[in-house]
Amino acid sequence: MSSEFSRILTLLRKEKGISQKAAAASLGVSQALLSHYEKGIRECGLDFLVRAADFYGVSCDYMLGRTPDRSGTTLSIEEIPEPDSAGKENVMKGSILVVLNKKLIANSLNILFDMLNKAGSSSLTREVSDYIMIAVYRMFRVVYSANDKNQSGMFKLPEQIAHQYCAAAMEMRQANASAVASGKPLDGMDRIKDVDSLSLSTEKITREYPLFGTSLLNLINSAEKAVDFHPPQK
Repeated sequence: MSSEFSRILTLLRKEKGISQKAAAASLGVSQALLSHYEKGIRECGLDFLVRAADFYGVSCDYMLGRTPDRSGTTLSIEEIPEPDSAGKENVMKGSILVVLNKKLIANSLNILFDMLNKAGSSSLTREVSDYIMIAVYRMFRVVYSANDKNQSGMFKLPEQIAHQYCAAAMEMRQANASAVASGKPLDGMDRIKDVDSLSLSTEKITREYPLFGTSLLNLINSAEKAVDFHPPQK
């Protein structure tokens, strides 16, 4: 049985808002046995796995941690929606600040990933992508934690070490990406295939990326203001 099972079993019960006693009764086991399953002290049989999946309305693969999708779906590249796909999730209403920052970041990422594509280095793409995903993950956890009713069991990484582990991982990803970008990749990493394709200037950014260039230049300006860097006076 997957080590993820106990965490997900507990998470689903708490998300459903029912007690361990009520869940045990619905699942046809004693509260003590369910407690053992949730703590990972004992492994359940396949019959309980199926009953639990049916009861919580998820797939067995999700219960076992084999997929993050509750229905058990594993997405292919073709099935992942585009960032600007129509749908209620992408309709931003209300705060102008939210809409503005989302567009600045999304448009800038379009340029960054186009550059990675031109660079032709799978190592650089992996390190940059991991860095960005960890950054989004960290901020999602921060906002998610604003409501103390949200279940921490959604995450595998314990809260008490999450920030430090993520910070360390981001530093390593940046170091690895810098090694590739400097032309001195570590063992096992591939090199940038076309450095000349990465030649850019503000004029070239505006010309080659007419839809996204202004967003990137504004993002750079906003980021440096956020860092609060003041050049030394001569």
